[in-house]
Formats: sequence, structure tokens, C-alpha cells
Amino acid sequence: MFFDPLYIALIVVTLVISGGAQLYIRSTYGRWSQVQNGPRLSGAQVAELLRDRADFGGRPGHEAITAINVVPGNLSDHFDPRDRSLGLSAAVAQTPSVASMAIAAHEVGHAQQTAQGSALMQLRSLLVPAASLGPNLAYLLIFAGLIMNLTGLVTIGIAFFAIAVLFSILTLPVEIGASRRALAMLDSTGMLTSPQDRDGARSMLTAAALTYLAAAVTSVLTLLYYLTLARRNA
Repeated sequence: MFFDPLYIALIVVTLVISGGAQLYIRSTYGRWSQVQNGPRLSGAQVAELLRDRADFGGRPGHEAITAINVVPGNLSDHFDPRDRSLGLSAAVAQTPSVASMAIAAHEVGHAQQTAQGSALMQLRSLLVPAASLGPNLAYLLIFAGLIMNLTGLVTIGIAFFAIAVLFSILTLPVEIGASRRALAMLDSTGMLTSPQDRDGARSMLTAAALTYLAAAVTSVLTLLYYLTLARRNA
């Protein structure tokens, strides 16, 4: 498999797609992290204000977002639906930039999805454990199946990888939905005080969506390769 020209082509294509998406979001973040937002609010302050003012399906904001924490890492911002806590990286939490405002609002968008019972958000959450183990386990099963010429083992491995692909595909509309909610919340609460704020927030959220699109495309391409490999060795 390692010397298969199709496999080498897959590696090159996935590196180009995923690498390009990462470069784009980092360059976009680099630009808008240097531009101060109109309200001069840090990411943590934006999250707190949205928690107090946004609609969470009739649920109080402090129930929809139980805590706003600073977490280690760069662009490690996330919302954890298990305990409904929001984690912001230090640069986002502490900086009053357009990028920080957009990222914080995006994570609040996930909180709103959870509070309002988004079906896609719930399904994606159910797939998290399998999706976390799926790719590594799939690779081991597929490789072992090819070595031992066990078609059934290869099929099981592909099935595990397919779960991870499904997770990646479901992630895309969830993330796009959170970004749409973020822009709507920023607009309705009056935090987009200028065209620059609006353009910058939209640019950041679009760049983030492209990384999830790249992940979905590369996972589908990898699954197609595994299916081709299974047919070849059947």
C-alpha cells in the first residue's frame, strides 16, 4: 500500500487541500487578530455578553453556557456540549480583536445549537467516541487484513473509517450553522459597529468553514481509496 501510486497521489492531494486550508485560516486570523473590533471587547467579554443577551431557546444563558474558561493552545477554542462549557484560547479570550470577536461568537453559536436541540449537533456528539478511535483502528484493521489476506478484516476496517467520514461530513453543516448564528447574534446585539467589523467577522468564519470542508473532502477521498483497495484485493 505504501508504494501504490494511487496512495502517493492521495497523500499529495490531501496535503495540498488540508495544508492550503490551514494556511488560509492562519493568514486570515493573522490579519484580523491585529484589527481592533468596534466595541473594544475581548473574546471572553464577547462570549459573556452573548451569554447574557442571546436566545438559547428559552433557557437562561448561564445554563446554556455554564462556564467560560481560558484553555491552552493556539486556535484551540471550543464548546463542550457534555458540560456546556466554553473554552477560549488565551489570545482570543484576552484580545479585543475582530478575530477574537468572531471566534468567541462562533463557539457561542455551538452553545445555542445545543440549547435549542439541534439534531445535527446531537448526532455529531453521539459519533464523537467512534470518530476519535475510527481512523487509527481502521488503518490497523485494513493493514492487517491486507497482510493476512483477510477480506472481512479489511471490510470491518473500512466500516470503522466510514464512521469517521460520516462525522466529518456532519461537522460541516454544524460548523456553518454555528457561524451563521454567530453573525446573527453579533448583529442583533449591536457588536458589529462598522463594515470593517462585519467584513472581518465574515472572513474569519468563512476561513474556519473552509478547514472543515477540506477535512470532509480529504476524508471522503481516503474512504474511496480504501474501497478501491478492497476491490483490488478481493
